[in-house]
Amino acid sequence: MEHRLRTPLTSEEVLLLRAGDIVWLSGTIYTARDKAHARLSSWRDLIPLEGAVIYHCGPLLSGGDVISAGPTTSGRMARYASQVVDLGVRAIIGKGGLPGAADCLRGRAVYLAYPGGCGASASGQLRVKGSFLSDLGMAESIWEMEADDLGPMVVAIDAHGRDLYEEVRTRAQERLKC
Repeated sequence: MEHRLRTPLTSEEVLLLRAGDIVWLSGTIYTARDKAHARLSSWRDLIPLEGAVIYHCGPLLSGGDVISAGPTTSGRMARYASQVVDLGVRAIIGKGGLPGAADCLRGRAVYLAYPGGCGASASGQLRVKGSFLSDLGMAESIWEMEADDLGPMVVAIDAHGRDLYEEVRTRAQERLKC
């Protein structure tokens, strides 16, 4: 099923999403990578997090324009997933999955997979609105972006506990035993 959603996301919207569904997002999203996650305790004072979407991305900007905004590997931020969701975030976008995060997302949030290599395409769907933690540099700062039909993204971990990445790993391990 395909969904076109606008941020901030509600619990009801998130619970309608199922693993394998396609999502397009419009509205405000926030980029955040490793260093921004390390300063997670300051987020509540910086950005409105209830219903927010966090995009694991270090955008390339020039003169305020988004040149590239592809996803970065989410696994590095997996240890922060529970805290991020506790702050009210309803969706996390990235690539490669969030190992071990299905339980902390259950009933509260989803993980949206955005294919690597889509940075140039994403740049046409995003506009910079502001930045936070700018002392971290361009790639590591939190960027507030206005999305216009960002996607397509796949619901890779839904709020019901289904994790497509884990399912593929399990099937692969079973096949290797043969």
